[in-house]
Amino acid sequence: MSYPAYPEYKDSGVEWLGEVPMHWEIQPLKYVATYNDEVLPESTPDNHPIKYVEISDVDEQIGVTGWSEHFFSSAPSRARRVLKGGDVLISTVRTYLRAIAPVIEPPINLVGSTGFAVIRPIPGIYDSILLGYVVRAEWFISSIIARSVGVSYPAINASDLVALSLPIPPWKEQKAIAFFLNHETARIDALVEEQKRLIALLKEKRQAVISHAVTKGLDPAVPMKDSGVEWLGEVPAHWVRKRLKNVSPFITVGIVVNPSSYLAEEGLPFIYGGEVREGYIEVDKARKISLENSRRNRKTMLETGDVVTMRVGYPGVTAVVPPECEGGNCASVMLTKKGSYDSRWLCAAMNSRLIRHQVEIVQYGAAQKQFNIADAVEFWLFEPPIDEQAKIADYIDRESSRFDQLVGEAKRNMQLLQERRSALISAAVTGKIDVRGWQPPEDSVVSTEAKQMEVVCKRSFHDVLPPC
Repeated sequence: MSYPAYPEYKDSGVEWLGEVPMHWEIQPLKYVATYNDEVLPESTPDNHPIKYVEISDVDEQIGVTGWSEHFFSSAPSRARRVLKGGDVLISTVRTYLRAIAPVIEPPINLVGSTGFAVIRPIPGIYDSILLGYVVRAEWFISSIIARSVGVSYPAINASDLVALSLPIPPWKEQKAIAFFLNHETARIDALVEEQKRLIALLKEKRQAVISHAVTKGLDPAVPMKDSGVEWLGEVPAHWVRKRLKNVSPFITVGIVVNPSSYLAEEGLPFIYGGEVREGYIEVDKARKISLENSRRNRKTMLETGDVVTMRVGYPGVTAVVPPECEGGNCASVMLTKKGSYDSRWLCAAMNSRLIRHQVEIVQYGAAQKQFNIADAVEFWLFEPPIDEQAKIADYIDRESSRFDQLVGEAKRNMQLLQERRSALISAAVTGKIDVRGWQPPEDSVVSTEAKQMEVVCKRSFHDVLPPC
């Protein structure tokens, strides 16, 4: 379903706005809202409680997602702007322009970072909810970017911000547009959340498939034996329980002493933990090390088929070293050298719940979790014969590919939904569509187009998720 257009349009006189409905006005922001520079004074008592909203507490779609609580004396020095219901927060620093949101039913003593401009619509002149949508439209953000100044942190000046022009529908129309957008964006946001849940389920299912394959095998009729671990149950009877140190001929940690001194502009991949993902390495994001310096650290040189495991941050995440990393080196990871085992099988075993459970037991650290190599070499697993390892690895590769395809499809659906959301907001606030007579349908379906997208996004998880 396409929404109707207005009967007549006129040139707005603003290049990035184009035509607007004939009866709409075009005015600078300062004519419909005030720039609120109210801040907590220095004389504020030290024990005055405040709830502080910073850039990271604002989401482009959700709005204000939370705040941190402080006393005035211990709050960040930038926690000064007083916020009230109906205000609209706009991050003025170009790097964080997506941090834009209306303030709705705020708690007492809410304050914002001085990195925000606080715009307060004039009651009866411009609707706060509608203004929140207008300033999140792509053309408005683009105009902020164009007027931002500075080198390190380009930002727009307050006077330039409030001078930006925007379309002004009649008051009753503003309310209708805000009502329409609240309903439509809520439906789209719900579908986006559904895709996020689907992605989480797919990843959980993928993990279950991997764990089942490396602890139960592929043959449901094979004789089993007690694993000795209550939560694990039985494992194939012919599998051998081994410590990791007895599976690999050599396990070590990457370059420890001043690894940054070996960084080069050009050379071979120098893998830190940040490039290691579950099952693969993001080689294109890796730092570089010269062949000469890599050879100086020969014991940690990478060979195709080696296995690397994150030690810090997300300890336990493991990947196989691909051919393009041959001859390179590593730091901040555990390096398990290739041996008489299938590297893909060992990678899957390391990423399974069996090993992850052991990682959780030995990891330490508050800010960043990590583990010691001395603990890791004692991790135990059940080793199948080499030919069975290869079959398990092939199976996991096939299944992982299916899951990756489904996750990719869900991410594309999310992108399409978000693009539709942006386009709908832009069309409504600029008058490209007429929603004055719009009412939510009885079945709560916003439009045929939205319904079609909903059908795509709401396919039964039983249809999308492959069985174990």
